[in-house]
Amino acid sequence: MASVRWALAVVGVLGVSASGPLMASIAAPALAIAFWRNALATAVLVPVAAGSRRRELTRLDRRHARLLAVAGLTLAGHFACWITALQLTSVASATALVCLQAGFVVLIGRWYGARVSRGVLVGLAAAFAGVLVVSGVDVTVSTEALVGDLLALAGGIFGAVYTWTGAELRRTLSTTVYTTLCYGICALVLLVVCVGGGQALSGYATEDWVKLGAVALSAQLLGHSVFNHLLVTMGPTVVSLVLLLEVPGAALLAAVFLGQAPPAGVYAGLVLIVVGLGLVVSARRTPPPVEPGVD
Repeated sequence: MASVRWALAVVGVLGVSASGPLMASIAAPALAIAFWRNALATAVLVPVAAGSRRRELTRLDRRHARLLAVAGLTLAGHFACWITALQLTSVASATALVCLQAGFVVLIGRWYGARVSRGVLVGLAAAFAGVLVVSGVDVTVSTEALVGDLLALAGGIFGAVYTWTGAELRRTLSTTVYTTLCYGICALVLLVVCVGGGQALSGYATEDWVKLGAVALSAQLLGHSVFNHLLVTMGPTVVSLVLLLEVPGAALLAAVFLGQAPPAGVYAGLVLIVVGLGLVVSARRTPPPVEPGVD
């Protein structure tokens, strides 16, 4: 039912929105945080998948393996580029550029022959304008900021490929199996990067470990996993647009829990993103494919 899908989308938005304020308060290296959020989520999912989806796991073929490798690698690339970009350029610029993911998803679909109506393009433009209103326009010019901007753009591209690949895999794989293997591959890749880069993976305060667990619960299990579940019923374009709500959502949650006053444009930006999302949903000419009988 549509109401159930949108209720789950709200849960997903709240989950990913909470990750920003939480990660900002953790005293640990950025990529180590990305590793632990995936590793801890995988640790929770592995016994569930092994116990309830054993038969499905044994039926995986080479095509599944190839696509899972792409999904895990691009998710790791998304995290690595995005979090590093936040350290090199302004949050405003990094946020605006990584949110181009929604546009890249549409371009990938167009590459595979999907038609893009004018309504979808108008909706994308409105939603991205909302992101710019929330985050502001960054005009800082420096070598470091330019590298950060390019990394944020790469993070958006990686995110788009991850989303599109996940939509393809979810046609035949359950949410449990897909997320378990995708997060596991992502965690392994990030582990290699962290070890190679000399980032500390332990020695944190107890409070930081608790926050890492909260990030794994909110951002991965209640955020990414919910959106991975919705990929088949909503489609990658709509899911990517719904994810834009993380931008004002994180600002509002930071105001509530961290006492950080939200930017003046948060509410106007939220309206623009919702309007853009509505335009895209109403402009789609064909309904998304029906979800398979697995979850």
